[in-house]
Amino acid sequence: MVRIVRWRRVALLGLMLGIVAARADATPILSEVFYDAVGADDAQLFVEIAGSPGTSLEGFLLEGINGANGAAGPTIALSGVIGANGLFVVADRSSDGSTAVAVADLLANFDFQNGPDSVILRQGENIVDALGYGVFSMSEVFAGEGQPAPDAEPGSSLARLFANLDSDDNQSDFRVLAAPTPGVAAFALVPEPGVSLMLGLGLSGLSLAGRRQPHRSRPTLRPSTESIRGLIRRSRAWQRRSTGTTSARVERPAPERPGFWTPSRS
Repeated sequence: MVRIVRWRRVALLGLMLGIVAARADATPILSEVFYDAVGADDAQLFVEIAGSPGTSLEGFLLEGINGANGAAGPTIALSGVIGANGLFVVADRSSDGSTAVAVADLLANFDFQNGPDSVILRQGENIVDALGYGVFSMSEVFAGEGQPAPDAEPGSSLARLFANLDSDDNQSDFRVLAAPTPGVAAFALVPEPGVSLMLGLGLSGLSLAGRRQPHRSRPTLRPSTESIRGLIRRSRAWQRRSTGTTSARVERPAPERPGFWTPSRS
């Protein structure tokens, strides 16, 4: 019973690893945000999104959340698909439509504020990812995940340690990059869900083999139906030989009762 419970736990662990692996890159997430350039911000800023190559961003929106009062804006409606490198760059454009971001996939007019503020990625009304940065007071609005990331210095950006991993804690997931890297990111090697599950099952088998005791290694053969019937017939025949038939048992004299069964009379 103990070994069965351990096998189930290891198999469940493998299944959970598969679920985590699937979540790691299935949903688009924010991978890098550059919100404060040195000097003028116009046509310098960008937001990088990571996800599975070929994922459509139709219906997704980027939105800034003011840390002072929680007001939303600017809001950017996204379009297009995530490229073969797993990244999609939304770049700020100037009034003439140009941008200084060379690898932009989508141009929009926006200027996210310095911290404490937040940037969220949502699909319709559902928030799929959020980054809050800076030091928030009790009266300010933090719209990120977990604890806020640090506020980047002018010319620096906030980027994930691994573009395809999200622990739902901004402080743990993001670091400050002295030089922004639009269109370039580090990806963690995450096994496919099926590989994770098979790995968990394989480890469970090795664990059981290592813990198996010699005296428990003998297989237990289940008796066939004919064998069971033969045992029953032999048992009944033995009972008839030892006790006789029902009539013979009835004719036997009843054993004498002990003296204490006879009530005493005065």
